[in-house]
Order: sequence, then structure tokens, then C-alpha cells
Amino acid sequence: MISRKGVATVARMIRPARRVGILGLGAIGRPVARALAAGMPGLVLAGATSLGADRARAFLANLPGAPPFLGFEALLERADIVVEAATQAALVEYAPAILEAGRDLVVLSVGALLDHPEWVERAAARGARIHAPSAAIAGLDGLKGAAVNGHLDAVVMETRKPPRGLAGAPGVTGLDLGAITAPTLVFEGTAREACRAFPANVNVVAAVSLAGLGPDRTCIRIHADPSIDRNRHTLIAEGAFGRLRLEIENVPSENPRTGKLAYLSTIAYLRDLGAPLRIGT
Repeated sequence: MISRKGVATVARMIRPARRVGILGLGAIGRPVARALAAGMPGLVLAGATSLGADRARAFLANLPGAPPFLGFEALLERADIVVEAATQAALVEYAPAILEAGRDLVVLSVGALLDHPEWVERAAARGARIHAPSAAIAGLDGLKGAAVNGHLDAVVMETRKPPRGLAGAPGVTGLDLGAITAPTLVFEGTAREACRAFPANVNVVAAVSLAGLGPDRTCIRIHADPSIDRNRHTLIAEGAFGRLRLEIENVPSENPRTGKLAYLSTIAYLRDLGAPLRIGT
């Protein structure tokens, strides 16, 4: 006769894998899809949707198991978890439906969360969860711990990117990035303001703000620096807990606005979802 403990063990062993759908097959979505298709404990790639259907279909056809290209409604039907690897605009368009359907949502365009706190309420009402990986930054565990019981007083971030890594952002409209020959401060303000001015460039500061003091008390300075070829972030946090200083240099992906760590962090986060051991908060 199988004991109650044994029954629970068997139930865990036969628990079906959670189905993951990917929204966007760009610089982040493609490596995440490759990792899922190669195999992750407890997860299976159910399919993906993206602009440029023909290119997306060709990419998916070459992955193990040839996961399907799906329209959004079909993706929502098949997936338990949706990974947003697109843009803030796409997230704003699709997040309400994803959460309304009770699906978990992994968000890379974290800046959109700052203007849509109602998504958290919708997720709670439908039994869904919103996940925000660390992406291009580290140290969020420390910030979350320091923020407990008001032990965090100040968070300041400084970001330096090659000028082309800021191209197309509303925050540099009218500025000739190609004419910049020395490190140039192009923005100074709050995390909320930065995410509106640079919606595809500094989602990292949105994650920092949500882990710590919030978007209106987290400050950031952004520099266009032609002397570097990596995206650099320096984070300084101070409070009753002590002082945290973090420096990171991200190698850009094929998209100069996005560092490789963004998709590597997302892959690690997804692996944690099905892992029996998880390190960090």
C-alpha cells in the first residue's frame, strides 16, 4: 500500500509540464525559444507569435519538435504561461487579455508596469501571476531585502550606452546621436519618467524601482557614451541596511538596445519555475 507521502511524490512526478507561449521572436524571444525547445524540467514550448510571420515560422521549424507559429488567440488557448519578449506597446495591447484568461505573464518590457498597476489587481482576481526577471541588472534580491520595513532610503542608477543603443527613443528626439563625440548626459530624472522617455532602452530601471523604493523615488541618469561598446549600469542603494553598489557591463545582443544578460536571465528564471531547488528570492 502506498503511503500518503508516496502518493504526493507520485503526483508531483506525473504533474503535467506547464505550457509556455512566447510573444515576440526578436533578440530575446529567439534564444528563450531555443532554450525551451531544447528542454526545461516542468516546461514545454507550446508555440510563439510574432510580427513577421514567415520569418517566425522558418525559425520555429528549425527548433527541436518544431513548435507552431500561432495567432494570439490560439497562443492564449494553448499556453499556461506567456513570455512577453516584444515591446511596451505590444504588452499594453495584450497583457489585459492574458491576465483576464488567468495566464501567468513573464514581462520583459517592465516599464509598462509602472503605468498599469491595475494589471496586478487583474492578475490577483484571476489567479494569475506577473513575473519580472532581473533581465539586464543584478542585485534585485538585495534591494527587495533592504526595502523590508523601510530599511532602504535612496536608490540611484547611472546608465551608459553607446549612442546607437539609444536610437529611436522619444527621450533623444531632436538629438543627433551620430554627432556625439564625448560622454553626454541625455537624461536625469525618476524611473517613471525614464521609462516613458526610453521605453525600449531602460526597462532595467523599472525592475530596480519595483524591487526597491518605487518609480517616483528611484533616480536615474542616462549617458550616451561613444567611447564604450557595452551597456553599463551602476546602481547605488543606501539605507539602514548599509550600502549596496553594483556595476555591470552587458554585451549588447543583436539588438543594440538589449544586453545578452536580458535573455540569459529570462532563461534562468524560467528554469527556476520548474526546478526543485531555487537560489535567491
